[in-house]
Amino acid sequence: MTARQIAKSVLPPILVNAARRLARRGSSLSGIGPSQSNEADLIDRLLRGRDIRPTFCEFGFTISEFNCGRLARRGWEGLLIDGDARNVEMAQDVLAGSRLNVSVEQAFLDLGNLRPTLMRHFHVSPGVLSIDVDGNDYWFLEALLPWEPQLVIVEYNASLGLRPVTVPYDRTFERHAKHPSGWYHGASITALHALCARSGYRLVAVSDSGVNLFFMRDAARSLEPSEAYRENRLRNSWSNTTAPQQWQTICDLPFVTVA
Repeated sequence: MTARQIAKSVLPPILVNAARRLARRGSSLSGIGPSQSNEADLIDRLLRGRDIRPTFCEFGFTISEFNCGRLARRGWEGLLIDGDARNVEMAQDVLAGSRLNVSVEQAFLDLGNLRPTLMRHFHVSPGVLSIDVDGNDYWFLEALLPWEPQLVIVEYNASLGLRPVTVPYDRTFERHAKHPSGWYHGASITALHALCARSGYRLVAVSDSGVNLFFMRDAARSLEPSEAYRENRLRNSWSNTTAPQQWQTICDLPFVTVA
């Protein structure tokens, strides 16, 4: 669980309403926060000197913390998607007072509505695609890679270690309903590395927090999962466990071997 996910799960309505009022009164950009770790810096480094379409699509976000926030501030056209109505409303409140070219849409994505939802906003694939849905991440990325986004950012589940596995597809996936720990979701770094390699993408960076992977097609070399893997720093800290201990908690649940 990331810091923003903890906040989403525990923030009481009274504080949500206060945040909305502050967003309306304050600076138009004051409510748009940074990425959760060093993702924004990695994006800057990876895009430097490359001809990248100035568009992004990010699903699974909060307006106070999302990977493409710095791109939004620079005037990139963007689409933010989340299934949480309260989260989407807060984002709309913040963005309403800005001149940013960013749309926000509430949608609980599945393989049936994924492409149509994105195609309503983009005639060609966005320059940056960021996926963090705490569930069907592998299956959504598999469906979108043929669209050929130029930079792919996707969350991996460090609790799975280097095993080439993902959770099975479930259109109504909700990780805390699957297991109370919240550690059963998504795919391993090895599974995502193999998936992207089949479409010509190379692993070029991993966030310091051990949460997000970065893939591009025109990179000189690809990092191997064994050299790039990091445990999830925040998860280890708040749970006082390690990735191997987390795996032991969920290892008897269903997984699909994909590499």
